[in-house]
Amino acid sequence: MLGVVPIAVLIATMAAYAIAVLEIPLGGVFYTILVLTLTLPYEIVIVPLYEQTRAMGLLGTQWALILPLIGMNMPFAVFWMRAHFAGVPKELSEAAGMDGAGPWRALFHIHLPLARPAIASLALLMFLSTWNQFLLALVLIDDPNKRTMAGALQAFTTKYSTDQVLLNAGALLIMAPTILVFLVLQRHFVKALLQGSVKG
Repeated sequence: MLGVVPIAVLIATMAAYAIAVLEIPLGGVFYTILVLTLTLPYEIVIVPLYEQTRAMGLLGTQWALILPLIGMNMPFAVFWMRAHFAGVPKELSEAAGMDGAGPWRALFHIHLPLARPAIASLALLMFLSTWNQFLLALVLIDDPNKRTMAGALQAFTTKYSTDQVLLNAGALLIMAPTILVFLVLQRHFVKALLQGSVKG
């Protein structure tokens, strides 16, 4: 599951840069479609996703979770990163272009350093979403050893009884990494949230 966050952040950053800064043809249409998918209920894609995963022969594997999670996180991730890139003054890109910097050089030397708080906070939000994933793991993976940590809590509950001690201990263990990641990235998270609130 560790591959979901870096791959999704990388793809979303590139897509948002292309839409907001490079202003690619039909980028606005593509972005509108992505934003509209945010309004769809999460549960509406479970059955079609199950059928597609089974048709591809991935049912019950780690890829049955990794690929859908990357795709399902993409609309919000592109929305988040596009909001950042759209807030960067265009004069920076124009100045870089006048100095002979191409789109890639402008991305790596200007936009990505400025986007570090946004990328760190996006990685934090996506990590929390992936780490706490329950329904997708329950439907697409039948082996308890391959499920996410949230799905593993189901092992402590049965039809007739619930082991409260182990269930609470497991919940605390699941919370520990999320708290640790937030403590490490909280400075970037707060900075990203405040980035658009102050002008000048």
